[in-house]
Amino acid sequence: MASNEDDPHGGVPAASDRPAFIPLEANPELMTSLLHKLGLSNSLQIHDVYSLTDPDMLAFIPRPALALLMVFPVSASYESARLAEDSLLEDYAGKGPQEPVLWFRQTIRNACGLMGLLHAAVNGPARQLVEGGSTLDNIIKDATPLDPIARARVLETSADLANAHKSAATQGDTMAPAATDDVDLHYVCFVKTEDGGLWELDGSRKGPLKRGQLEKDEDVLSQTALTLGPLKFLERGGGDLRFSCVALASSFD
Repeated sequence: MASNEDDPHGGVPAASDRPAFIPLEANPELMTSLLHKLGLSNSLQIHDVYSLTDPDMLAFIPRPALALLMVFPVSASYESARLAEDSLLEDYAGKGPQEPVLWFRQTIRNACGLMGLLHAAVNGPARQLVEGGSTLDNIIKDATPLDPIARARVLETSADLANAHKSAATQGDTMAPAATDDVDLHYVCFVKTEDGGLWELDGSRKGPLKRGQLEKDEDVLSQTALTLGPLKFLERGGGDLRFSCVALASSFD
């Protein structure tokens, strides 16, 4: 999905002036390969989630699941719900290590998939499994002390990030669209932080959104997290069921 309005937050360049990435296919193997190339431990991988309501299907995912990514087509009902909620919020200006999550504003066109993977890998327990000196590690160190506008520039100017993403995006099962094409698929990430907070992370929003509090033994695929997070998300979006999900969890190997 192209990043949202030309200047919804202030300080963000017009869409025509932003870098553009080839859209990333929602392919678990491809996503896993990209995360490993960026520096996430091989002990984690992306898994398909075939149902949010069937316990037998959810049982296929290793637990705890560290992050859940939803992929869905942007609809009029979703946009209406997003704009209504954002109208009540201030632009996020958090920075520094004391913040509960590391959130990135999306200024790169068609980088929704990458943003979702970044939010999954640099927050919660997954951050402890980022290899020192890797691209992800450098992004975390460079971006943490910065405000959201400056953080976005860290991503825009990272050649290692751009090269890794391009390599992955051109290896999907389907022909990749051009970086400048308008794509209506969007990604949203849900993570659980060390203090039990359930966060919705989406670079097209005004900032990170805390959706609730989880118990110590509850992960992002627990009934509480699903009710507060993706199921409530679908309800706000008008109940459109055209979506898919993947989760970040332990590798099978």
